[in-house]
Amino acid sequence: MNKQELAKLMGISLKTLYNWEKEKPDLVRLINQGLALDESIEETRRHLERLEAIKEKASNGKFNLKGK
Repeated sequence: MNKQELAKLMGISLKTLYNWEKEKPDLVRLINQGLALDESIEETRRHLERLEAIKEKASNGKFNLKGK
């Protein structure tokens, strides 16, 4: 996500976002942490879906031999 997209997502102007970077570094840090957390949660959800698919495939009562 670029700065323009972030400003739109937050409902603020790009100028406000730049001002926050200069004047409110703690706020910017918190926003960045929140974005990183959202990304981590989404990545974890994708991993969980893959693990559930593996579990389902492994429990179908048949051997799952690669290349056979």
